Amino acid sequence: MAADTKERIMEAARLTVQDLGYSGLSFRELAKDVGIKSASIHYYFETKGDLSAALVSRYTSHYTAYLDDLLTQGLDVKTCMARYTQVFAETLRADNRLCLAGMLGAERNALPEEVRSEVVKYGEMNERWLAQVLAMQGSAKPKEIEHRARAIYAAVQGAQLIAHTRGDVSVYQEIIAVYRASGLIP
Repeated sequence: MAADTKERIMEAARLTVQDLGYSGLSFRELAKDVGIKSASIHYYFETKGDLSAALVSRYTSHYTAYLDDLLTQGLDVKTCMARYTQVFAETLRADNRLCLAGMLGAERNALPEEVRSEVVKYGEMNERWLAQVLAMQGSAKPKEIEHRARAIYAAVQGAQLIAHTRGDVSVYQEIIAVYRASGLIP
């Protein structure tokens, strides 16, 4: 039961943060969403920072497993990149939400250090994975691959933010298509 309650808290918090950001996360509102007393949340997470850091850590683990599985399947570069960009589109399709780390990154100055640190880890994980995929092409030097991976991650996050702002996932898809046509994204 306790594990189920903790999972329900984390899932409700993830949806809230993806929609309203760190500043929109309230233990009182979260307790209403989950159907428990506000004080009960403190049993699982002492502070909003603890909860948010745990959310980003879980989010990173989830997407690390998903992305690593793509590599394990032996998919080609274009398929890996298509599946990667599709994840961000699916997030937008879920009530126009943003990537959890992207949303929190925009609030960096208001975040406790433990949350900032987890957001950075998520970005680094994305960049490492993208670099692995780009290295499959075998034609660039490691530093060039690192820089391109960071540019792709930034471009995809930015495309998602613009589409979110306009409330239109087709804007995201249009921007990603331009990135592909230009060669930024294979």
